[in-house]
Amino acid sequence: MRCPFCQNQDTRVIDSRAAEEGAAIRRRRSCPACERRFTTQETVLLMVAKRSGVTEPFSRSKIIAGVRRACQGRPVSEDALALLGQRVEETIRARGAAEVPSHEIGLAILGPLRDLDEVAYLRFASVYRSFESLEDFENEIAELRAERAAPQD
Repeated sequence: MRCPFCQNQDTRVIDSRAAEEGAAIRRRRSCPACERRFTTQETVLLMVAKRSGVTEPFSRSKIIAGVRRACQGRPVSEDALALLGQRVEETIRARGAAEVPSHEIGLAILGPLRDLDEVAYLRFASVYRSFESLEDFENEIAELRAERAAPQD
């Protein structure tokens, strides 16, 4: 790691700690040349494989933006959206893969969104699953009703 102050290539790690609930590592470093200290943060880069074949870095803000559109006009707070984004990211990272298909991200969104707001869930699912008829909506609504009527464990 290069020192940001004197550009010395040789720096020393003084302390390492887990950050962001284990998703990153914070390292306190010292430069032997200028004797200054600085902190670095290392994260594992999670890549998303899109249907087109393109890969891009995972972005929690893209998840939140997509869900925000589905929640438009619904009583869903920004905090709830942020928590949903965090849950989705944790679910995806827990799989341990360096690259995840975008389809799996959509699946990871559906569960928490169903718990958050059923109408927003239907909006998101209709686009994500490419509903083509009224029957598709009716089937999804019937599943929601059946889940609601089933006794909770």
